[in-house]
Amino acid sequence: MGVSGAAAAGQAAKSSNSPSAKSGAKTHHAKSSRKSSRRERGQKAPAPERISEIQAALAKDGSFSGKPSGKWDDATVDAMKKFQGAHGLNPSGKLDAKTLQKLGLGSQTAGVAAPMPPVSSSSLTTSPTTTVRRQP
Repeated sequence: MGVSGAAAAGQAAKSSNSPSAKSGAKTHHAKSSRKSSRRERGQKAPAPERISEIQAALAKDGSFSGKPSGKWDDATVDAMKKFQGAHGLNPSGKLDAKTLQKLGLGSQTAGVAAPMPPVSSSSLTTSPTTTVRRQP
């Protein structure tokens, strides 16, 4: 298998330009004009409409006095602590799934157990029944 000297030299030159041949070389990525779609960590603050709804539920219970303002202020935190303590919850003053559930504003399953994957009808299979024969 004869390879000419010029062809072998050309192959060697090409391979030396490859990223694996350059050790420690930094690569620069082109900046994208697209906004990053990374998810931000931490819990987001509820919208003012949702806060007003929570304040109204706290007022209905008697924990919050005043008119719902849509702002998560000290009066709302105090009312939340009062409500949580009266209902056997951790009186942190923070909004959580169990508190929303007790206020009547949350899901019936929120905070109760880990989420379960939905059951599809194709995954439900029945096993064939076997008949038992009596011996004569």
